[in-house]
Amino acid sequence: MSKNLYLNALLFSAVCLSTACSSSENKAMTGQPLTQASETMAESGFREAADQYKVLMARLPEGRLPKTYYQKSDSLETSGSGWWTSGFYPGTLLYLYEETGDKALLEEAQRVLQLLEKEQFNTATHDLGFMMFDSFGNANRISPSPAYKQILLNSAKSLSTRFNPKVGAIRSWNSKPEDFLVIIDNMMNLELLFWATEVTGDSAYYELAVTHANTTMKHHFRPDYSSYHVINYNPATGEVQQKKTAQGAADASAWARGQAWGLYGYTATYRATKDAAYLQQAQQIADFMLQHPNLPADKIPYWDFNAPNIPDAPRDASAAAIMASALLELSQYVEQAKSQEYKSAAETILQHLSADRYKAAPGTNGGFLLKHSVGHLPGGTEVDVPLTYGDYYYIEALKRNKKLAE
Repeated sequence: MSKNLYLNALLFSAVCLSTACSSSENKAMTGQPLTQASETMAESGFREAADQYKVLMARLPEGRLPKTYYQKSDSLETSGSGWWTSGFYPGTLLYLYEETGDKALLEEAQRVLQLLEKEQFNTATHDLGFMMFDSFGNANRISPSPAYKQILLNSAKSLSTRFNPKVGAIRSWNSKPEDFLVIIDNMMNLELLFWATEVTGDSAYYELAVTHANTTMKHHFRPDYSSYHVINYNPATGEVQQKKTAQGAADASAWARGQAWGLYGYTATYRATKDAAYLQQAQQIADFMLQHPNLPADKIPYWDFNAPNIPDAPRDASAAAIMASALLELSQYVEQAKSQEYKSAAETILQHLSADRYKAAPGTNGGFLLKHSVGHLPGGTEVDVPLTYGDYYYIEALKRNKKLAE
């Protein structure tokens, strides 16, 4: 097979992939059936991703977890278990193990899960959903065990300690005593709390999660349904003190990954509650993103929808991957015309993420799957690099798309 035909086959296979993650596994899904040929190519695409992650596995130092890779210096940047991205690497390994049955991926996931275990008692971070539910949550879904369940419940308890009833939200970043900082990213950690109520029957976790979602819906969003990145509340009164950004272009701008976090978070909150207010919120966020005049035709957003140097601003493949995964789930909950619009947009994203511009050639990119993501441009870190969460949501979106097609 020629190189071009091979790459085209991989691209076609990637568009045919995906699944529902975590607690959404059993939702009814609709779509056109895959042909036998496209099923074969889908399996080939996941195997290629598995092989790429073995490159990453071979580079990873003992006791460390991957963050990103810098091509110019051929250097892998890693973290300890307490960094917010620590759960994505084992989560991606588990997703790929599901699709390929490759035991080497499972064994590597189990190895690094041991590094993460102690984070179940970490009350100094709001990111326990990212860290523990995307790792141990997937492990428990694939192979339920009392040990995994207890780790997840302890994680939910630890996350709950950061809730302030006066504010009605979970504290994100630790700061001065007179500040209470909440970021839009925190919507992604609510799934862990919904799961805890589901398995224990204790409604306290559920009530905490919906209170946070309601507070965020009230204060984080502008009339056009774009989101601020950071809201600073008064911890004593619950009043809003500041509306600002940390990783976006400006306080009033629409940081792309932040919009994607909101879209995904409210879609998942609707799944857990069936409250139409959250479905409406998710749709309005989706429509803001998809109808924005600065969204490129390939639907891979610039790092900020209001970046000052568009069209020369960096794209963010990680935001696109999160957006695609969320749109595929959201498409299951809306009327037919909107469902087709959201699925079509997600497929466009996956087509382009799976082409050469964004997807790394085998053996390159330090073992990461996607190129051209942006972590913190104002801070000058992780700009135009691969990111472990970009890979996680890319594989999740591919799995969801595959499930829809089946």
